[in-house]
Formats: sequence, structure tokens, C-alpha cells
Amino acid sequence: MNNLFYPKLFSLYKSGILKQQITKDILSGIVVGIVALPLAIAFAVASGVSPEKGLITAVLAGLIVSIFGGSRVQIAGPTGAFVIIIYQIIEQYGTGGLIISTILAGIMLIAFGLLNLGSLLKFFPHPLIVGFTSGIAVVILSTQVKDALGLTLSSIPSEFIEKWWLFISNISHTNYWALGITLSTILIITLTKKISDKIPGSFVAIILITLSVQLFSIPVPTISTYFSNLSGNFAISMPKFDFSNIQHYFAPALTIALLGAIESLLSAVVSDGMIGSKHRSNTELIAQGLANIVVPLFGGIPATGAIARTATNVKNGGRTPIAGIVHSIVLLLIMLFLGSWAKLIPMACLAGILIVVAYNMSEWRSFKTIMMGPVFDRFVLLATFFLTVLVDLTVAIEVGIVLSALLFMKRMSDIADKKVEELPDSDTIEDYSYVPDSISIYEIGGPLFFGAAKTYTQVIEQFGIKSDILIIRMRKVPFVDQTGIYNLKSTLKLLKKHNVLILFSGVNQDVRNDFERCKITDLIPNENIYALFDDAIKFAIEKVNKINK
Repeated sequence: MNNLFYPKLFSLYKSGILKQQITKDILSGIVVGIVALPLAIAFAVASGVSPEKGLITAVLAGLIVSIFGGSRVQIAGPTGAFVIIIYQIIEQYGTGGLIISTILAGIMLIAFGLLNLGSLLKFFPHPLIVGFTSGIAVVILSTQVKDALGLTLSSIPSEFIEKWWLFISNISHTNYWALGITLSTILIITLTKKISDKIPGSFVAIILITLSVQLFSIPVPTISTYFSNLSGNFAISMPKFDFSNIQHYFAPALTIALLGAIESLLSAVVSDGMIGSKHRSNTELIAQGLANIVVPLFGGIPATGAIARTATNVKNGGRTPIAGIVHSIVLLLIMLFLGSWAKLIPMACLAGILIVVAYNMSEWRSFKTIMMGPVFDRFVLLATFFLTVLVDLTVAIEVGIVLSALLFMKRMSDIADKKVEELPDSDTIEDYSYVPDSISIYEIGGPLFFGAAKTYTQVIEQFGIKSDILIIRMRKVPFVDQTGIYNLKSTLKLLKKHNVLILFSGVNQDVRNDFERCKITDLIPNENIYALFDDAIKFAIEKVNKINK
């Protein structure tokens, strides 16, 4: 059980935390709390619930995940990925249905952790993740058009195409004050980021825009237009369980659980790369589960690890869960003493913030890279993207996983049906005792695909960091997919930061073409990619001898 659930805060407390680091964590927590404030409000309003629900979620989820989580620096709270799911659940089942679905999702997340499914993320191909993330970004953007243009529409269709047709039909009724506020918000956020990464642009935008609207009595809708009563209190609200309808909540709960698991583990992996640490994935899942059981009892919405806020924490010096705890305390104080002022925030300002969030979520660069890659990855990407936008996120994830599995089986079948021509590599050389200790050799024993990519790249990273030169043998790699390339690029970037010289040997032409299309060769020049292992090892030994002279 200790291997499955051992919070980072507990182990760090046992080993001791330096006073200087505690000071850095407190300062980072204050900054992250300020950054999280406008996002928590914006995500709540976009989801169809009142602003304080987002703040409650950020406070409680942030606190629980920081105390019980498996990452040093994870910041949890409401995220853009959940906006569409929450909106759809409330529309279909009401707030009671959302509470039940979120609690069930929390139970599922705990089960994932206890069943040692923390490696779940590696079975989700990179094109699938980019596909539904980009799809969510487009859907979030579409939900903000009404407020961005200041349109006074009584009801908006849930279908994507019908929604946009309604917006286009009513474009002549645009409130130009609202449009100006939306564009000003985007401009303020963009300029603030250029001035300093440490200043939260969305917070600056909310302060400046809200003050301007109040001082000059600008005629635009504010939060109070839709939510007149904002509470700053925490109160437990037990849902009424109707066990006869419990089956209806399993599908939305599974969607929340899967998305929460993917996003929290992805956030933890990204932050690991930034601080050179390793998170405990099963512990992280259990903590996310606990948060999603507790938060809805206080009226909150689903929560998970937030990549942007976690990255902000790292950039501001946060290195322990103390930063996440302080972030929650800061948000709690703001909610208790300044929460009533939130109702003055213009809806167009929140729309501008969420449009920036949608742009950052879109991963258009990754989308473009995948579209230049193998046809199988392009197919999964586009299928997941269009299903997310036009149908439903749950369907998109399910179909994406099935498609990835079927296409992988097809790919392996194609390889089995034809004789793979071996490159003239020196297969008989297996004794590396003559190789200097500063040179490491690692051989990838099969396809570098989504199911094995993480394992391979983790081992490559461990081998490489201890070496001056790392030779990666790829004679047995028939193909790579986009997930393999994504993980390999991340590992290569980390090793280059440690000044490790990387050489490839035995790369077949198909894999080499994929490397060039996906710009691996920008990291590892062509002259460091050898057809023969003997040539690679000869170059490496000569390099070491020159250094030692």
C-alpha cells in the first residue's frame, strides 16, 4: 500500500526542507494564488455555475492534492478541459447530477491508483491527447463568442454548427463596447507576458477592465447580470442519491475520471522535466480522487492538475507542496474578504481570458507537427479532433483509443507480412567491456510506439545522464509513432541540457524520414546518425580519447 500511496509532502517532511526553500515556496504560492483567481472564476462561469464554485474548487482541490499528492509542485483546481463536460452534465442532469458524477469520478480515480494504473497515461497516444485537447480549445472558444461580442441571446444551441450559425446570424447586434473589452483583455494579457512572466496578465486585465467599466459606466453585462447572489461561505451540501438512476451517471463520471487522470499525470510529467524530479503517479491519482470526492460536497466542480498553474509555480521557485498549500490559503482569503467584488467583473473580460486559455490549449504547433507525420497518427488526430468538436468528448476518447489500438495492430500485421531488411549493422558485437565508462549504449528492442515509448525514454534518460556519450541502437525499431517521437524529443532535450552527446545507429530509412519530418534532426544532426554500430562506437571512442588527452 505504501508503494501505491506515499504523498510527496510526507517524504519531504521526513527528509527535511531548507528554510530558504520554504520562503521561496511561500512567495511562489502567493503568485500562483493570484494567477489562479481569474481562471477559477472564468472556468466556473463558462461551465454554467456561479463564480464562487470555481474558487471553492481551487481552494479545496489545491489543498488536498498538495497535501496528499504524488508531485512536488502540482497545482490542482478547475481547468478548461472540464468546461464542456460540466456544462453538458448540468444541462442534462442538473447540479445534483454533476455532484454525483464528480463523486463517482473521484472513486474511480482512487480505484485507478489502488489498482496500480498510474502508468495509464502511456496508453493514450500523443495524437489522441492533442486531438481532444485541440477540440476542447475550439469548443471553449465557441462558448465565449456570445459574451465576447456582447450578444443578448436567450438560448444557445449545444450543437457546434448550429451555435456558430446563430452567432453569424446575429453578428449585426454586436455590442462594440463588449468587443472592445474582449480585445483589450487579450492585448493586456499578451503585453503583460512580454514584460514579465511573473506578473499574471489575466489578473492585471481583470483589475484594469473592471475599474474602467465601473468608473466610466460602460454598458456591458457583468457577472452580476447572471449571478446576483455570490456567497463566500463553505457549506456541505449532500446530494440526494436516486439509486434507480445511478447508471446514467457512470458515463459522465468515467469521462471526468479519464480526463482528470490524463491531465493530472501529464501536468506531473511536464513539471518533472522542469525540476528534474519524479512524481508518484498512483499517489497522484488517489489524491485527485480524494479531491473530487470532497470538493462537490461543498458545491465545487471537477478538478485536476493544472499544467499552466503548475508551470507558473515552478518558474517562481516552488519546489515543494508548501507552495500549493499557500496558493489555496491566498485564494481562501481573497474569497472571504474580496469575493463580493467579483460580481463587478465584465463577462467580456472573462471571455477574453478564456479565449487566451483556448489558444494556449489548442497545441497548434503539435497539431501541425503530427499532420506532417505518419498517416496513422494523422488519422487518429483528425478523428479525435472532429468527434470532440462535432459530437462529444466521451465518444472522441473512446473512438480514439479503439482507433489507436486497431491501427497499431494493422501496422504490426504489415510488418509481419513482409520481410524486414536488416541494415548491415554489426549484430554479433554484444560485449561492450572494451567501451570506456563514459560511453553508454542502449538498444531499443522494438517499435517506439505509444505503449512502450515512455518506458524506453525513461531508461534512455537514466542511462544518458550518467554518460558523456550515449549511443542509441535502433536496428530493431521497424517504426516510430508520434507518441514515440514526442517522448524521444523530450528526453533528447533533457540530455542535451546535461551536455550529453547522443548518437544513433541502425536507423532504417522510414524511421529516419519520420525523424526529419518531425525535426528530431534539429536536435541530433544527420552526421550523428550512423547506419553501422561499428562506425558509431568508433567515433565515440575517438571523441573520448581526444577529451582525455
